Amino acid sequence: MYSRTNTKLSQLSLQQVLRLCCLCGLSAYMLLPALGHAQDEEDKAAKVWVDSPVSLPAAPVTENLLRFYSNANQVFFIDTKSISIVADGSLRFTLVSSSQAGAKNVSYEGLRCDGNQKRLFAFGRADGSWSSSRRNEWDTFSNKGVNQHHSSLAWDFICEGGSISGNLDKIIQRIRLNQSLRQFH
Repeated sequence: MYSRTNTKLSQLSLQQVLRLCCLCGLSAYMLLPALGHAQDEEDKAAKVWVDSPVSLPAAPVTENLLRFYSNANQVFFIDTKSISIVADGSLRFTLVSSSQAGAKNVSYEGLRCDGNQKRLFAFGRADGSWSSSRRNEWDTFSNKGVNQHHSSLAWDFICEGGSISGNLDKIIQRIRLNQSLRQFH
């Protein structure tokens, strides 16, 4: 049997052997991206998001608020003393919104750059205490609709390339100077 295989191989011309090698190599080359994509999908499926524990900050103080967005009805501020990058890779902060009529809302929220997601952890009360949110889900945000302040905060000052851009000092500086990350793209 060995001699038969040897004989058949020796009957193939050098050109035929080279074609066969090229076809095998091309087939393998074409399969590599598909195999890599399948591996990426498996990795994504295997990663389960686990939130870092929530530590609620002190109630916001007016002198620590930085304005970052406004529309016809509301002005939005972030409390510089509450901003933190937590172990799970998200950014947490106290958000203060004031309506033209004088109503004020305070919330403690999280932002994930890797999936353009936000989460509400707690609502601020008038006495400075917090009331935990009953919703424990991360929601996707966009630059459409009434909640454009989340996309502005993320895309103008915090997120770049699916991750947090810079440290807390750089983020606060960008907000303070109104230096959008989008101007560099």
